[in-house]
Amino acid sequence: MSHGKSRKIGKYLAALSVAGAVAAFFILLGPPRLLAKSEAPIFCGGCHVMEAQFEAWSHAGAHRRKNCVDCHLPNRNMVAHYIWKSIDGLKDAGFFYSGLAPDRIRITDHGRKVLQTNCIRCHEATVDMIGHDRQCWDCHRRIAHRRTGAIETL
Repeated sequence: MSHGKSRKIGKYLAALSVAGAVAAFFILLGPPRLLAKSEAPIFCGGCHVMEAQFEAWSHAGAHRRKNCVDCHLPNRNMVAHYIWKSIDGLKDAGFFYSGLAPDRIRITDHGRKVLQTNCIRCHEATVDMIGHDRQCWDCHRRIAHRRTGAIETL
């Protein structure tokens, strides 16, 4: 094979590699703005099994300004955030479309750890004045997306 022909093949392979990388990036992140849309609470509340959580969130006071992913996905590391976004999203879609989604959604052990970490991340100054031995929602019951419309005390 001549030097000119191998160079031409190299250029085609390079162009094909770049096109493949762009296509893979597009497939991973979806159409423009789909990634941002998938982080909006209205997206999470779009599944009927999440309607109660969405409704409770919409009446949750200050946290109403937060997206679901602000509390429910790891946020200290962008790579971990998107890995868990993919894992949780695929799991949720699988449960939803298979019909195996439970009537009452319960947070997993991993989800509890992530949620507690995010509570502390946002409320670090306050939490430093108190202990870390309890889950935040043990006292702040209205955060648990249940009984949000009710006035609760200890």
